Amino acid sequence: MSENVVHLHKPTDPPTPDTAPTVLTVVPEAPPAGQVPLWVRSGRAVKTAATHESTRATVRAAARHSLYTLNGGRIVARRAWDGRTGSRYERMIRAAEAAGNLEAAEEWEERLQRFRAARHHRRMDLLHSPAEVAKGVAVGAGVSIGVLVALGVVMAINTKDVGDVITPLAATIDFIALLIRIVQVVWGPALSIGPFLALFALWSVGRKQQAAPNWALPANVRSDEGEPITPSIVVKALRDLGVPALARAIKEMGDAGASMLGPIRIAGCGVEVDVTLPSGVSTNEVQGKRRKLAENLTRHEHEVFITIPQAARTVRLWVADSGALDEPIGPSPLVTDESMTADYAKGRAPWGQDLRGDAAALSLYQRHLLITGLSNQGKTVALRSLALWLSLDRSVQFLMGDLKGVGDWNMFDGLATTLIQGPTDEHVIQVTEMVEGAVDEMNRRIQAPPGTVFPPLIVLVDEAQVAFMCPAKDAEKCPYGGSKANSRYFMAVRKIHNQGRAVNVLMWQGTQDPTNENLPKLVREGAHTRASLALGTESQARMALGDKAVDGGAAPNLLRPGLDRGTLVVASDGVTIPAGQSSITVRTHYIDDDAAEAITDRAKALRDGVATLHAIEREEEHDALADIAAVVGDAPRVRTKDVLARLATRNADAYGGWSFIDLKRVLDDAGAEPYKSDGVMVVARDRIARALANRDGDGSASAHG
Repeated sequence: MSENVVHLHKPTDPPTPDTAPTVLTVVPEAPPAGQVPLWVRSGRAVKTAATHESTRATVRAAARHSLYTLNGGRIVARRAWDGRTGSRYERMIRAAEAAGNLEAAEEWEERLQRFRAARHHRRMDLLHSPAEVAKGVAVGAGVSIGVLVALGVVMAINTKDVGDVITPLAATIDFIALLIRIVQVVWGPALSIGPFLALFALWSVGRKQQAAPNWALPANVRSDEGEPITPSIVVKALRDLGVPALARAIKEMGDAGASMLGPIRIAGCGVEVDVTLPSGVSTNEVQGKRRKLAENLTRHEHEVFITIPQAARTVRLWVADSGALDEPIGPSPLVTDESMTADYAKGRAPWGQDLRGDAAALSLYQRHLLITGLSNQGKTVALRSLALWLSLDRSVQFLMGDLKGVGDWNMFDGLATTLIQGPTDEHVIQVTEMVEGAVDEMNRRIQAPPGTVFPPLIVLVDEAQVAFMCPAKDAEKCPYGGSKANSRYFMAVRKIHNQGRAVNVLMWQGTQDPTNENLPKLVREGAHTRASLALGTESQARMALGDKAVDGGAAPNLLRPGLDRGTLVVASDGVTIPAGQSSITVRTHYIDDDAAEAITDRAKALRDGVATLHAIEREEEHDALADIAAVVGDAPRVRTKDVLARLATRNADAYGGWSFIDLKRVLDDAGAEPYKSDGVMVVARDRIARALANRDGDGSASAHG
């Protein structure tokens, strides 16, 4: 449909039909309702073309290649200037002075002096060189002519032709004339092509250095791969952090902020640098802008860690190589070294690697342990790897409760004295009674004569939040869960935390998503080693690790759920933590179920055999001799003190108060008396089996207690 109406009419003066010209007038016509005017559609088309991806790509390409050439010239000019002057040495001197490295500054000053002396010598030589060059040319030309004439004389004698005397000289003159003609032919095109070759060379330098803004670079270059960390990049990242006092102070510094930085050190799969903040800028202002700082350094947030060292007004930045934290760290030494053993008192469990790439080993000696984190982040595997290492010390005993009950701890069947697995309230009751039995064993040990050495007893409860949240109550209406003074599980854990360490009775717990309801304050603060995987909030991080660790830079809430599975933030004196820090980040080794089975098989081979209980017996009548036979298991002989410890663990109510005299009385009555072997009292499996066979054959029911 047309956009305008064309009217044909004649002027009114003069009215003569023969002489009046026809006048054409164009009158704009309003478009019909609902139709967009042509000029609007044209504007939209222009806008679409201007914002189309191909147009933007073309603009980026034009800007990129133009800037390659321009900045390539700048780079070449700077290189030439650096080569002709001492500016390079002066820059290095300023950088060394800003970093406080006076020895390096003196060394660069000495190099600058040598450069200036050599340059002065070359310039003095140039003053005398024209005359010397002229003399050299004259002498050289004379010698050359003499040689050519001599050669011609030899040729003339040989050919008997006097004309050959000048033949070599004539050939040389012809050759020089040929070179002149070649230059005359090539010179014109060279002058035309030369500028283009020079521009191409500058473009090549700029392209190699990627000397263009980031927005103009191609997509494969503008990737997530971060730039190398240099002092200028760190200072620029801090300047653009959005802290006005910091930006103002950097601008006012004569060295553009270089004096703020310590030396940049290689630290594992990244680099580390200490930054001394100017007056008026607090460390928490920098800590609170971790994401922006990481982006300014062309890194992801999880690739930058900010901690507070001992020096005042100082933050320590650890910046990972781009993508390095997403690479696996390799298998555990427990898997690769089949000869490895453990030492509870002096050894350290190989747990993983810190961010520097160094081995992170944890001492478990007399330390209660708490590991927490969101579901499915590797908590059970991290806790299990410590138990696997400790199982290689044959003196260590385990009481285990897995309130998830999916078989993650099956490999400890035949290794742990007690192994209860399941998520129901009945399983919580069983686990609670197991922990209470450990409290009775702890009390028995405390009452032993001074100087008595006790084997380590590890009381391990995985998914402990199920126990704290359990609503079940006993016959006296006391709750098993909760955090009140009559809560049975809570009070049993608190008692072990209070006194168990002194007699090697230790509490290990793993729990999910810590809150005040599923992880009471007194319980979490009773652990000597606290570790956390990824969490949701800072408040949860404070519950998991404590205020001191979080205020010092620990941030498990900034770990990426799923992507950082198995990465722990650890606060403990049992692991080596860099000076001035309150925590360390550990990437734990992953040990799958098959590898865990192989490790526990090695651990079982070190022991005499353990009969694992899967429930706590509550019968009032107990066959003491049968129970002794059960705790002895398949071992040919077991020390009497170990038999007493196992009996107390098996049934604290019946055997928690037993002494050697009680054990000896039952064995003497059955005719299976204990005896000395290698200087220690032991109980023989064969004697007990023979006594049981004789008793059952006689139909006797004696030895019940």
